[in-house]
Amino acid sequence: MTKPSLPQGTRDFAAATVYKRNYILNTIRSVFELYGFEPLETPAMENLETLMGKYGEEGDKLIFKILNNGLSDPKNIDKANDGFAKLLEGKNTASLTERALKYDLTIPFARFVAMNANTLTMPYKRYQMQQVWRADRPQKGRYREFTQCDADVVGSTSLINEVELCGIYHRSFLQLGLHNYELKINSRKILTALAEIAGGAEKMMDITIAIDKLDKIGVEKVKEELQNRGLEKINIDTIEKYLAIDGNNENKIIAIEKLFADSETGKAGIEELKYIIANAGDINLSVDLTLARGLNYYTGIIFEAKAPAEIKMGSIGGGGRYDNLTGLFGVPNIAGVGISFGIDRIYDVMEEMNLFPANITTTTKAIFFNLGENEAGVALQLMNTLRDNKIACELYPDKVKIDKQFKYADKKNIPFAIIIGSKEIENKTCMVKDLKKGIQIEIAFDALKTYLTDK
Repeated sequence: MTKPSLPQGTRDFAAATVYKRNYILNTIRSVFELYGFEPLETPAMENLETLMGKYGEEGDKLIFKILNNGLSDPKNIDKANDGFAKLLEGKNTASLTERALKYDLTIPFARFVAMNANTLTMPYKRYQMQQVWRADRPQKGRYREFTQCDADVVGSTSLINEVELCGIYHRSFLQLGLHNYELKINSRKILTALAEIAGGAEKMMDITIAIDKLDKIGVEKVKEELQNRGLEKINIDTIEKYLAIDGNNENKIIAIEKLFADSETGKAGIEELKYIIANAGDINLSVDLTLARGLNYYTGIIFEAKAPAEIKMGSIGGGGRYDNLTGLFGVPNIAGVGISFGIDRIYDVMEEMNLFPANITTTTKAIFFNLGENEAGVALQLMNTLRDNKIACELYPDKVKIDKQFKYADKKNIPFAIIIGSKEIENKTCMVKDLKKGIQIEIAFDALKTYLTDK
């Protein structure tokens, strides 16, 4: 007999969890649509070539590859063995795998835009809420299968889009009760300027990958990694000086204006930050010069949303501008910018902070107790009327002791119990018990809908 188990880094979601997750998703969905975004869904798997090389060397290692069909067929044994041999050498081969589970929603979105560029209305604003998969080491707030929730705009270079995305984060988090969240911003152009003065533009990815680990490993380990990546001490010292810049947004801007006084790229990034800060209204933005987001495709402003400081969770969202992304699929010159919400982490934060509404798991408003075949028939007719008026109700399916039916209602957190016996049928009334208050009253059949609607 096989012992039931789950793959590491995955979870089942029972009803109570699904209700809470849907509360988060529906809240964010309503904000997306408030800002004019429309939904999109893409397949769970993509061609491997669509994904590989798009996430940097660290990200590529975390892509779940899908073995080709038919590898066990005797005719394919030699190809399979050859494919496994190449895999052990760190090489991918089409004889072994041609498809993979999607790592995020952005690259599949870029692929969709590239395939449909001639028919989409530009600027194209889409949101997407789907599962993604990463071969990561599971830990608190980090799973191998999880839900991403993205909003992207393509076909526009205006920084108004970045300001609007800040607004989406702000409005969504406030509606979810995460009032003390932190929204950090930086620009990849500033990081490019840093690379230019600390080893050359070709060191850009080496520098950003190392800096992106600062919160996890500390500055000394970052310096060690930079050294291992071939940077000289003088360049590492420049990067350390940059990472030490502190103070409020104004102080940081002044400091990097001095540091990048001779860099046109740096100046462009600084102007982007200034524009967004000036137009963000009451959104509490924080310039974080250590924010790097180690994905290859970002080219401009980058974002990271952090959980309230009292919760040890870290990032609950992130994104940025990726003006060159669709060019990877042969459709150049389509600008893009987007953000992502980490739904699973947001769930964990809200659970820890007790932010979900008390009645969120209540779906059935009223349960009809089963007192016999004739009584059940009357209940079925009344339930049709209630359901026609959007009142969720159910009939206990078996004639069992009343105590058992009460326990069922209690476990499901159903607020009202409706009891119809032979006397009630004769009088065309029912006994309605408020299970929260312990109050019971007699209600006419034709008044039941109004009574439950008002409760």
